[in-house]
Amino acid sequence: MLPLFKKKKIIGYPRSFAKRLTWRIMLRMILVMIIPVLLLFWLTYSIVVVGGMSICERILKGEKEEVRRITSDLYMAATNTAPFIEEDLDSPDRMYELMNRMLKLNPYMRSCGIYFVEGYYPQKGRLFAPYAFRGDSIIKESQNACDQGNDYVKAEWFKKAIVSEKGYWAKPFLDNDSAQSPLVSYLLPIHDKKQRTVAVLGVDLSLSWLNEKIQPMESIHMNDSKEWDASYQIYYYMTDSTGTLLVHPDTKRLVRENIQPYIKKDSDNHNGHLTVNDSREDEVEIDDEKVLLCSQVVKYTNWTISIVIPKFYFDIFGYSVAGIAITFILIGMLVVYIFGRRTIKRDVNPLQQLATTADEVAKGNFQTTLPELKSYDEIHKLRDSFEQMQRSLVKYTAELRATTAQKASIESELKIAHDIQMSMLPKTFPPYPERHDIDIYGSLKPAKAVGGDLFDFHIRDEKLFFCIGDVSGKGVPASLFMAVTRSLFRNISAHVAEPSVIVSTLNNAMTEGNDTNMFVTIFVGVLDLKTGLLRYCNGGHDAPLLVGRDLGELPCDPNLPIGIMPDFTFTSQQVSIDHDTTIFLFTDGLNEAEDSRHAQFGDIRIWNVAKRMLSENRHQPQLLIEEMTDAVQRFVGDAEQSDDLTMLAIQYKKPEASSIIHGTD
Repeated sequence: MLPLFKKKKIIGYPRSFAKRLTWRIMLRMILVMIIPVLLLFWLTYSIVVVGGMSICERILKGEKEEVRRITSDLYMAATNTAPFIEEDLDSPDRMYELMNRMLKLNPYMRSCGIYFVEGYYPQKGRLFAPYAFRGDSIIKESQNACDQGNDYVKAEWFKKAIVSEKGYWAKPFLDNDSAQSPLVSYLLPIHDKKQRTVAVLGVDLSLSWLNEKIQPMESIHMNDSKEWDASYQIYYYMTDSTGTLLVHPDTKRLVRENIQPYIKKDSDNHNGHLTVNDSREDEVEIDDEKVLLCSQVVKYTNWTISIVIPKFYFDIFGYSVAGIAITFILIGMLVVYIFGRRTIKRDVNPLQQLATTADEVAKGNFQTTLPELKSYDEIHKLRDSFEQMQRSLVKYTAELRATTAQKASIESELKIAHDIQMSMLPKTFPPYPERHDIDIYGSLKPAKAVGGDLFDFHIRDEKLFFCIGDVSGKGVPASLFMAVTRSLFRNISAHVAEPSVIVSTLNNAMTEGNDTNMFVTIFVGVLDLKTGLLRYCNGGHDAPLLVGRDLGELPCDPNLPIGIMPDFTFTSQQVSIDHDTTIFLFTDGLNEAEDSRHAQFGDIRIWNVAKRMLSENRHQPQLLIEEMTDAVQRFVGDAEQSDDLTMLAIQYKKPEASSIIHGTD
């Protein structure tokens, strides 16, 4: 091997850098062999244990589901029969027929009976308990359980069932016919038409079938003295919520004994603390043997079914697999060490040269000369890639400088555009401090640097002209459209007092040359400050709210937004505003504000905030808008703002304002 190796070296045979790197790592590992050996040993053993327990868990789940199905059948049988019993309480002899039918339909049911309260049927005597049971593979004739001298009204199970609101699985007990056959009863209270508990329906499940079914393993056997021997046995057992044994290979322990005294480790946590969806694996001692225990809870019963596997099996298999794996690893690492030690120094040297060059590049010296390599392997490819990276870094740095400068210029221009847009809107509040008949407050929060919402107002000839609008789209195009709309509103309303004429003129102006097909939803109002008469025209905008004597929505005709159809006929409406009434206008950025789950703020929340502010007599414009803004922010949370948020509130304060009337021009 060595001469061949040297020959390949002389003729320049290309060796893989990945292989040399693997040799170097494994050589270092040999120096600290004890750590990976112990780790691998533990990991291999753990995988064996976890895999084995996973298999046991799946097997156990199948048995658990079988028990759950049978107990569920009995539970459903009792639940479905109870209404028929309650319906036929006037016919005591009918109870025998119901018991027989239920027993015939449920093959796993050992017996069933209805135990009536004392003296419920005077004609039947002091106690009456129709009863049916399965014996010798047939259903015995129905009989009264009291005929056997069973004074059940004094029993704890009957007293508990009478006061219970729903059915439950009672404590297990041994069958009188066979001391080796444990029974478990499901007890369900029966009520009359006045909802009084008059009887207890009991269905009995014999667990003898389960003892036979889930003990098929050949390793379960008895010793020479006919006593059950737990040494190196794999077996099942099942307990109730208190730990009482319901199923176990040693039938002498059934019902009579609790599993807790036999578990010497982790016994406090093994039973009574699992839920239906839990599965627990414990390493414990049972009958003085170290075992791995897997337990699951049977749904609806709080019974726990467990499988016991001696730790001896896992130890043998786990140690064997781990030992074989470690042996092969040690042999392989020894071979790698022998053939790799002569090449490690030569392999590291080119990498060191590249590392030195990388340090220079990291300092910003992109023109550093790279080392020349004679080999044509992965290290040479890395050197070529590094050289290409140097060229890319030089180019990228130049482009980044240009892009950064351009981005700074755009951000500066957007900031200027934002400031210009905000300066076009009213920003001084209150706008008319010398007047006491009107109070106005507005706010606009764009979703981007610039937005497409607008609001404006001014007073001419003792009339308040105001508008609110929402341009389709967002960003710079919408902001330009908004600026034109606001300027036109100012110019037109300075000479025209009819809202429909203002909107129609705006529509014709915005439609002309509208190649981008943008439009604006707008609401224009003219409030006579002397009389309180509000004339208005709505162009496809959300209807404002009136917050005053009560809370209501201003009725609006369904006109089109402006900018869509030239010469469209817009209608005007009018309404008289009461004293202390606030007109609340907003864009769809309020009711369509979305949280992180894309749920919308909605009209109902708007009304709820307005109603609360009205009830607290705090519906002044600024307070109303600030409270509405806080409510939206709480609802949206950390979600990104999806649309421009604009609100305008106008409160009319003339005391003699007339009552509200509606009309349409």
